[in-house]
Amino acid sequence: MRILCTNDDGINAPGLEILEQIAKDLSDDVWVVAPEYDQSGVSHSLSLNDPLRLREIEPRHFAVRGTPTDCVIMGSRHILGKKGPDLVLSGVNRGRNVAEDVVYSGTIAGALEGTMLGLPSFALSQEFSTETGDRPVWETARTFGPQILRKVIDAGIPKNTVVNVNFPACAPEEVAGVLVTRMGKRNLGFLKVVERRDGRGNPYFWIGFEKADAADTPAAGTDLAAIAARCVSVTPLRLDRTDDAFVEVLTATLK
Repeated sequence: MRILCTNDDGINAPGLEILEQIAKDLSDDVWVVAPEYDQSGVSHSLSLNDPLRLREIEPRHFAVRGTPTDCVIMGSRHILGKKGPDLVLSGVNRGRNVAEDVVYSGTIAGALEGTMLGLPSFALSQEFSTETGDRPVWETARTFGPQILRKVIDAGIPKNTVVNVNFPACAPEEVAGVLVTRMGKRNLGFLKVVERRDGRGNPYFWIGFEKADAADTPAAGTDLAAIAARCVSVTPLRLDRTDDAFVEVLTATLK
């Protein structure tokens, strides 16, 4: 099995090294194609107006001056040659990708691009807490990643579905289990815009986050609830975002 690894934290991110170790538990034919720089939050953006610069760091390790989507396309359609990848792994992201994170995440987008190209694809993310922010417990992803991937691959991943795996911010021995979940939803009221001034007095802005006064109780069965319970969350996400129920309403309304 030929595996293509990517991420959105950049070619030098520690989580990418963990991902490669996970991949090597599954195969000895592992390739790494990742962004030259941090691309967190770029979602599924594709570089159409800028050239892509490619740098070979060492055998089977390449940096692309572009997005995770660019990296998966470059890897599968150019770098790996005629024999493309059999599997795409994206991550291991520093920080969880649950609920609305799925929409923003470059990690998810890398896996989605693999799915769009007809390849079984996984996104893997390691949650960190206030205590572990500087040093996420990568060993949790390293411990549980290979066994989860093997089982899901053996079960067979439907076409047009990407598997989103999130590991809780605790040591491997503290993990309470593995749960299959659905995408959660949280209060985004904590988003804020911070205005500052540069050296010339001109305004510039940062999009940031405010600490919530009280944490919402996540709905049962969601990725948020699983992570809160110190469980690994495994969420199958579909490319088809059609709201089937609303289709029926619109069909009746627009007759």
